[in-house]
Amino acid sequence: MKTGLVTDILGYMPFEQMLDTCVELGIELLELGCGNWSKAPHVNIDELLESAIKREQFMDAIQKRGLSIAALNCSGNQLNPSEEGTLHKAGVEKTFQLAGLLEVETVVMMSGCPGGGPNEQTPNWITHPILPQHFNMLDWQWNEVALPYWEKAVKSAKEYGVQKIAIENLGYNLVHNAETLLKLRKEVGSMVGMNLDPSHLFWMGGDPIAAARTLGDAIYHVHAKDVRLERGIVDAQGLIDVKPMESFASRSWNYVALGYGHDAAYWKEFFTVVKMTGYEGPVVLEMEDLTMEPLTGVKKSMDILKETLPRDFETKLRTVLVN
Repeated sequence: MKTGLVTDILGYMPFEQMLDTCVELGIELLELGCGNWSKAPHVNIDELLESAIKREQFMDAIQKRGLSIAALNCSGNQLNPSEEGTLHKAGVEKTFQLAGLLEVETVVMMSGCPGGGPNEQTPNWITHPILPQHFNMLDWQWNEVALPYWEKAVKSAKEYGVQKIAIENLGYNLVHNAETLLKLRKEVGSMVGMNLDPSHLFWMGGDPIAAARTLGDAIYHVHAKDVRLERGIVDAQGLIDVKPMESFASRSWNYVALGYGHDAAYWKEFFTVVKMTGYEGPVVLEMEDLTMEPLTGVKKSMDILKETLPRDFETKLRTVLVN
């Protein structure tokens, strides 16, 4: 269970400075944003697709530092019925292609969220269906949009050489928990698994430990990311909060550095249960705590990872020092 970083948080750093910083912090793996919702600060995807020399230089910079790529990330909403959806579909295809060329086995992305019907132009995440028309909308979203798209996406990913598509359980998506991931997986096959991000389950009122047990071998990737429920606010207002993330002082919950929402004892149990499922893959920090500087949040989160992951970091450190 090697430690990784979603490098967007260090997007203000040039590529090689970001790599050096990861080495200094003890990070072993990289998850690189390739576009769509990400600004792709460290990946020029068109340049890398076009030039074998650029790809070789790119990989050499990573590998000579003892790092490797855990996954490429093209999170966005490719099921959006507007022009954005068309652009995001193209971003997904490019990311599949680049993953194959770089021999990166895993692509992290979202399931997407369509509109509520064939004539809508905005996504509609249905979270409280109470009328027959709501259930008809859900049926249309899944059967007329999502499943046909994912059948083609899985085929395309395989053709490019991708081995795993890890779908993140983010809200505003048809796949947002274990049940919906397993629903999609049943229809399109085991190419699809979950990028288990515990933070989203916290704000939706779930328990990531229970989710891990439910998912079992369908866990393909893990994000290390925390949420704090803000006492005094969440008690009065509940978990549904539509204020922007920048309004963190008045929100009922916030994304926080690892350990700032749940203590080390929780994370020890979570990572141990994840390992019990048979997962031995990357554990990748995604830092979105707006109450502290990005690098500070990464450092504090790494401290918690080193304390709580069920592995020996000291042996690796001694090996590095000897070599």
